[in-house]
Amino acid sequence: MGLRLLACVFHLPTAVIYGSLSLFVSILHNVFLLYYVDTFVSVYKIDKLSFWIGETVFLIWNSLNDPLFGWLSDRVFLSTQQAGAEISSPEVVLKRLRALSHNGPLFAISFLAFWVAWAHPGVQFLLCLCMYDSFLTMVDLHHNALLADLAVSAKDRTSLNFYCSLFSAIGSLSVFMSYAVWNKEDFFSFRIFCVLLALCSIVGFTLSTQLLRQRFQADGKAKWDQESALKELYIEKLSVPQEKRITLAEYLQQLSRHRNFLWFVCMNLVQVFHCHFNSNFFPLFLEHLLSDQISVSTGSFLLGVSYIAPHLNNLYFLSLCRRCGVYAVVRGLFFLKLALSVVMLLAGPDQVYLLCIFIASNRVFTEGTCKLLNLVVTDLVDEDLVLNRRKQAASALLFGMVALVTKPGQTFAPLIGTWLLCAYTGYDIFQRNPLNVVSAQPKLESAAALEPTLRQGCFYLLVFVPITCALLQLLSWSQFSLHGKRLQVVKAQRQSLTQGQAPEVKTI
Repeated sequence: MGLRLLACVFHLPTAVIYGSLSLFVSILHNVFLLYYVDTFVSVYKIDKLSFWIGETVFLIWNSLNDPLFGWLSDRVFLSTQQAGAEISSPEVVLKRLRALSHNGPLFAISFLAFWVAWAHPGVQFLLCLCMYDSFLTMVDLHHNALLADLAVSAKDRTSLNFYCSLFSAIGSLSVFMSYAVWNKEDFFSFRIFCVLLALCSIVGFTLSTQLLRQRFQADGKAKWDQESALKELYIEKLSVPQEKRITLAEYLQQLSRHRNFLWFVCMNLVQVFHCHFNSNFFPLFLEHLLSDQISVSTGSFLLGVSYIAPHLNNLYFLSLCRRCGVYAVVRGLFFLKLALSVVMLLAGPDQVYLLCIFIASNRVFTEGTCKLLNLVVTDLVDEDLVLNRRKQAASALLFGMVALVTKPGQTFAPLIGTWLLCAYTGYDIFQRNPLNVVSAQPKLESAAALEPTLRQGCFYLLVFVPITCALLQLLSWSQFSLHGKRLQVVKAQRQSLTQGQAPEVKTI
């Protein structure tokens, strides 16, 4: 039985093993997004100044580390393509897999540093955020870069993304389990739970990357020659004589002329902001809009569905992408977000069932859109290669440059959200008892006066943020032209750069 199971593991399709890496990220990252702010504010009692300093430093580092790591990884690929140059080699994939095998376990270890108080809350908050994001960035960059390196056609990339969504949905089950052990007063059970998640992630990263490395090394040894190896993979050789090296300043200048890249990052900045706004304020919306109207089990169900449904829904979205194209599907999701928000605004905060559906669906469709955008980045990788005639697609670097512009939305979300809430209602999450005053009678009167305003403020925050985001995104997305015939031309031109080589990725 054990040998049969082992044999099945070793014969899994490459796309399945590639997708499984999403599982070992999502089981940790979903828990991080849901609890890290609440842990430092409610459990470690971080002060407001330290929180803002930590988020500001994190904003800077979070933006810079993606292009920095991408440049260190892919700067060798920026040389101008020469006549007769080959497009890729197995060393590109093996290099990314080696990086994943090292940084995956370190990412899991950095996740554990959040849940034990080992320094002053402000210092720990800053160090934990920067360390965690550094390893997460390395994992995300190389995992996403493999999506562009392993496949060129939309069909093959959609297949890879399908398995990523499937395993991410499975990984989101950790949110259901975390809700059962989360207790601000007794943190022990939650810490044990986090240790078990980290161990699963470490074992998974080690096993999956080792399987993929063995597979590509075996393929290279058995079939490596200019004809047969390139029938198996769409990858390029690294050694090209008389190549022209591109400096970082020249690369940035090339990107500044890449019109579709600029419009995409404008749209994606708003998308990243909205995704993290939903994650950070979901518990607050449940508490102040629905806590006295629904049971604890219903709240747990809504929380779990909001994390799992986007991945399952994305499986359907990917099938739509095959028929209609990514551009049309993403545009449709923006219109849907706008329509649902307007309906909820008109209905008001007293429609409990509609409010439950809206809170869940808002997160589901927003996260679902985020999952599709990696496909758009891979198309931008193709366009960048064709426009600048690179010898190899600098996949990780382009993903890093996208993150340079869009990741600040991750930090802006809690900062702008708490500021808007405080400005409108006077409610400050950093005060230990924000509704309390000195004497008992004024305390009751103040709480009674403030609570309706707080509920109303949460409702307006819930509906006006997606309305604003949807309008900004529709404006920028309407200027994006890499779809339809233009996308087909770019794909054909990239294929023409590899004439005489394999037209598709057999390993999928």
